[in-house]
Amino acid sequence: MISKCLFPVAGYGTRFLPVTKTIPKEMLPIVNKPLIQYAVKEAMNAGIKDMVMVSNKHKNSIKDYFKSCDDLKKNIKNKAKKSPLDELDYIINNCHFHYVMQQQMLGLGHAIYTGKLFIEKESFAVILPDDLCINNSNSVLLQMIKLHKKYPNYCIVAIEEVPTQDIDKYGIIDGKLIDGSNNIYKVDNMIEKPSIEQAPTNLAIIGRYILTNEIFSVLATTKPDKNQEIQITNALIKLALKNKVIAYKFKGKRYDCGNANGFVAANNDLYKNYNTL
Repeated sequence: MISKCLFPVAGYGTRFLPVTKTIPKEMLPIVNKPLIQYAVKEAMNAGIKDMVMVSNKHKNSIKDYFKSCDDLKKNIKNKAKKSPLDELDYIINNCHFHYVMQQQMLGLGHAIYTGKLFIEKESFAVILPDDLCINNSNSVLLQMIKLHKKYPNYCIVAIEEVPTQDIDKYGIIDGKLIDGSNNIYKVDNMIEKPSIEQAPTNLAIIGRYILTNEIFSVLATTKPDKNQEIQITNALIKLALKNKVIAYKFKGKRYDCGNANGFVAANNDLYKNYNTL
């Protein structure tokens, strides 16, 4: 039912300057693989083969990464029992990659709208690669796709509880628990980066979405915020008011690799299982 995943990868990665001046933050390594490979693998393991990259002209290294390199494969042949490129080759050979340029950095909502060309009339997934999600069973996106089969007409956002001091860094939901056994909430409202006093809960939206095609018509009429950015949260509020958004408190561990603390923690934790990555 979900055949395409959109990856907003056009941002400048300012929290990791100066390295992101020339290296996209999505190419920063967690042990020996870039964040974007973990993200694509998660989508692929959820049954998705069409990967839509919303990028910019400075990030050709992402496009190059998902191309086969015969010279490199020839060079490392017979040097190891298992090629370190096997997983990447499998992804390249079994996925279709599409690229669209986001001409201006005008927010996540704008990035998603830019990918409309490749989505057509279907529901689709969105992964923010710097939110690295790890678990020992079904991936977060696969969990959400299974939920989508039960709620096909709803947008679904992944949520987790965050510490009070971090509330102002996220979109926060206001809603009611409607299925305790599956951690599903009906979303009544959302607030983008509220103060602690404004926040109705500590349930924060993280970088996994299942969006119905209706989101494009809503984004087309969503006004920019005070920073002149079109926020996906503001578009989803409009759908929530129509009872068309649910939130899912996922199973797994998330690392915010968009900041140094989360990036280092992810590397430390995943290195412990390096041979199985």
